[in-house]
Amino acid sequence: MSLNFSISKQEEVEKEQDVVIIGGGPGGLSAAVYAGRARMKTLVIEKNMVPGGQIATTHLVEDYPGIKSIGGSELGEKMAEHAIAAGSKIAYGEKVREIREEDGWKIIKTNKNEYKAKAIIIATGATWRELGVDGEKEYRGKGVSYCGVCDAPFYKDKEVIVVGGGNSALDESLYIAKFAKKVYLIHRRDKFKGDKVLQERVFSTPNIEIVWNTEVKEIRGGEEGVESALLHNKESGEDKEMKIDAVFVFIGMIPNTKMLDGIVEMDERGYIITNDRMETNIEGIYAVGDCRKSPLKQAVISAGEGAIAGHFAAKHIEEKASEKKA
Repeated sequence: MSLNFSISKQEEVEKEQDVVIIGGGPGGLSAAVYAGRARMKTLVIEKNMVPGGQIATTHLVEDYPGIKSIGGSELGEKMAEHAIAAGSKIAYGEKVREIREEDGWKIIKTNKNEYKAKAIIIATGATWRELGVDGEKEYRGKGVSYCGVCDAPFYKDKEVIVVGGGNSALDESLYIAKFAKKVYLIHRRDKFKGDKVLQERVFSTPNIEIVWNTEVKEIRGGEEGVESALLHNKESGEDKEMKIDAVFVFIGMIPNTKMLDGIVEMDERGYIITNDRMETNIEGIYAVGDCRKSPLKQAVISAGEGAIAGHFAAKHIEEKASEKKA
């Protein structure tokens, strides 16, 4: 199944919209379904040429309710197809450069066009911080993972590496250890920076082995995926190859919100702050998914937040229209 060509070659869209959604991942596409069904003229702006956001790079998705197993790219395509069926349009290959307000409109300038909207839903996601070593990009989705909840079940009774020393690495190690035969927790320092309670749980988990003062230097594999990792001990200076089946990386995320700096309220890490209606501090601007401050990053959560934002963005526009008539 491939919808990429047909949905990326839609007719040119109007420059004036009710709702513009920035980002075509689960959150953005869910918002497009709800805004479209509310009969809002809705446009999704996606910087890539395929839908799905990060989920499009996931080999298999097996934790989305109602779908036992599906390829990440296929799930993204199905979501896009649903958004289009609801009346929304998708502009692919457009990267937003600027957002501003002008004469009561939200102006969205991309590398190709300039659009006007009555409401904006930010669904730009976040990018996992990468190790930046050889083999990481090559084996992403084939043994290199940034999501234990998504991929740990694929490594039942296998030996894996987890990289990191913060809360995410500790928490994910505990989860992955429920499936893997052995978890080697690689940390570049001699102590963790995560919460003490998580550290205690990690130390007491028999199939987690901590490897201190060590960095992953290279990820190696073959046609089937990851086979080993080259580790560098910072104290001894020695390099050692470790035979493993997967490398899970948890060294932080970077929210894709730089273009919104100074526009909406964010926390110290750049995540957008909203209320439970997904409203930011700026009227008519909403945020959903991994770019939003939230305790868990999952496709199903992003989709739920998108539904909320789509609903309340439409309601906001309808209320504004009623005020003008009154």
